[in-house]
Order: sequence, then structure tokens, then C-alpha cells
Amino acid sequence: MTDTDWLERGAAHLWLPYAQMKTAAKPRAAVMTDKTRIRLGTGETLIDGVSSWWTAAHGYNHPALTAAIAAQMQTMPHIMLGGLVHEQACRLATRLAAITPGDLSRVFFTESGSVAVEVAMKIAVQYWRNKTGAEKTRFVSFLGGYHGDTFATMSVCDPEEGMHALFAGAVTPQHHLGLPSTDETAARLDETLRAHDDIAAVIVEPLLQGAGGMLMHDDACLKRMRAICDAHKVLLIFDEIFTGFARTGAMFAAERAGVTPDIMVLGKALTGGVAPLAATLASSDVYAAFHDDDPEKALMHGPTFTGHALACAAANASIDLFEKEPRLRQVATIEAALKTAFDPLKDLPGVADVRVLGAVGAVEMENPFDIEQAREDFIADGVFVRPIGRVIYLAPAYVIEPDDLAVLTRAVAGRVHALSRQ
Repeated sequence: MTDTDWLERGAAHLWLPYAQMKTAAKPRAAVMTDKTRIRLGTGETLIDGVSSWWTAAHGYNHPALTAAIAAQMQTMPHIMLGGLVHEQACRLATRLAAITPGDLSRVFFTESGSVAVEVAMKIAVQYWRNKTGAEKTRFVSFLGGYHGDTFATMSVCDPEEGMHALFAGAVTPQHHLGLPSTDETAARLDETLRAHDDIAAVIVEPLLQGAGGMLMHDDACLKRMRAICDAHKVLLIFDEIFTGFARTGAMFAAERAGVTPDIMVLGKALTGGVAPLAATLASSDVYAAFHDDDPEKALMHGPTFTGHALACAAANASIDLFEKEPRLRQVATIEAALKTAFDPLKDLPGVADVRVLGAVGAVEMENPFDIEQAREDFIADGVFVRPIGRVIYLAPAYVIEPDDLAVLTRAVAGRVHALSRQ
């Protein structure tokens, strides 16, 4: 039996994400990771350009993260937070409240980003019922936005994006607008909030809409959004699942933009990519609407693995690394390298746009291309890169070596040049 016989046996049972299993290319077998590299069962080693869906901020197998999980495993792998608490969850909640902007003082843990967004939406709806008795049950979200694949989160994703179109009749209708990047689109947001008194909150991926194609907007857009929400007394939710933990060049996009939301959602890099964990943070004002003698004003949500001890231990170790190692400086170095490598691609035929922010660089093509073939071509180049739609992007680990980053940018440039000649 070879090292990858399990791949052939498992192919009959494993249902992969975002894949038509009948026609999708056979997945590669990953057998080991190390820093920013993935070793395949065939013996090939790939430089990872997407850090496992943007989670592995410190690279793979960082000894501080693995040691934290190993130590916690020996003490207490998991304990329910129903009537009990544990040190790692308490420490992590305290630290998140301290490092996030403004007064985001209460932390609710879940196992995934989608569920954390659902919790944020539930908090927003119940906040108004608890505080004023108002039935505010709708949301405003933005074109290009993505907030998850569960039912409530699908409702606030871009409805024009095809991934969730099948469920259009099964999700709650919401208000989907263009980002308030101009006076005209800001006026449209203002008009919508003025015309509909059942809107509980506005939700946005601040500065960087990831799965929508690495779309970027400026600080002024978020400042307009905050001012309009305040004017109409509507809550503002920042979905920082992707942007949180230095991806945009500051620890949080809210910090970089100088705008504080009422509710913030974190995930992905929260644990450094070694365990599933997400968090929903609420301001003291929002939390105060739930803190009451009336049991019916409590937030009735309780994932089985909320505050998972192993994941919280990893997250605490990850925050230690942000404090002890030069992550923000590394992100700034990556940003400069991506700009240098990608800016010349703007002038190529067929290139619609080039965008760089923090440790994210994206090249958008004018026309669709064969994504599966592009993925195979990247593997042939010795890198792991997964384009989204018409966008080829990099979002590497912050610890990537300059030479490895140069390999990634050359591979992207090579694909872009090839596509521009077609």
C-alpha cells in the first residue's frame, strides 16, 4: 500500500466544497505542511499563495501554536461553556476586547465564520426587540459582499453572485446596495435606511471584499457608512473574518480605516489557521440590551463547541506571536513586493484591474478563463494558487520568505501574460 492509497479509497466517499464532484479534477493529496510549503503525496512541494483560505497567518506548523495545543490537550481538550468556563476562553475574550478598536467588550465564540455572522445578525435583531420592542428584521449588505454559506448569511451575500442563486427563493430578502463610495451611492444608502424602519443593521467586509473577487474600497467609504448608520440609528456590523489579524496592514481593517462598528466578526486567522474558531464581538451598548433580569432578553444561542479549549489555546498563542514577532512589518514588506510585481501588469491587454492592500494582491482579467486549467498550471509552476472568477490573487502567510514570494508573483505574472495573449 502506497502513502496515498487512502486518496483512491476516500474518493468514493468524500464530498468536497465548491466542486462538481463528477467533473472536477482529481484533488492532489497533501501529506505534510511546513512554514509556507505544502508537500504532495507525489513528492512535489508547492509554495502556498493563499495560506489555506487565508488562515495560516504565521505559516504552517509554527512551534508556538502546536505547543499550545499539545499543552492544552494534556490538561483539558474541551469543556462545555454551559455553566462552566475555562482559562483559555476567558483569557482570549479579555485579549480580544483589549486589542479590537473602540468598546467591543463582549465576545461570543463559535466554530465557524458563517455561524459567527449568523450570531451577529441574531444579536442585531434581538437588540432592537430588547431595547425598544421594535421588529427590525432586515439587513443592508453590499454588492460584491460574501458573508458565508449558511441560510442567514446567504441572504446578505451579493445576490448576483452565482454560488447561492439556487437558494434565492429560500432565503430572506435583504437590501443589496452598491458601497457608499460616491455621493450618489451614499445617498442611496441614506434613502434606503430612511425609507425602511425595519432594518436592524448594515453589514460589510471593511476595506476588502474577499470572496467577491478581492474588491477594495477606501476609508472614506466606511466613514460615510458609519455616519449614515448613526443618523438613522442602525447598527453597523464589520465582518472581519478575512480582514482581521493584519491582512489589510493593520491588526483590524476597522483600525486602519479609523471606524469602529457596533458588532465585529472574527475568524480565519484567529487561531493562526490550526483550529476552527470564530468570534462575534459586541459593544457595551449592544450588550447592555441583553443584560437584564428578564430571562427572555438573553441571547439564546449555544454551539456545542463554543469556546473550544484547544482552539482558544491556539488563538492565545497566535496573539502572542502578533505581539512578539514583526507581523505588521512583514505585511508591509509583502504589500510593497506585491505592488512592485503586479503594477506592471496593469498595461497588459485583457487586464481589467490590479489591486493591492496589505498582504493581498489581485489581478482581475477582463474576460473569464478556465480556472481549473489555471490551477493546474500553477501547480506545474510549483505553487498553490486558486483564482476566484476572473481574479488571480495572492494572500500568503505573513512569514513568507522574499524568494518564495518572488516565485509566487512570477507565477501569477506568467499566467497573466499567457492569458493576455489569448
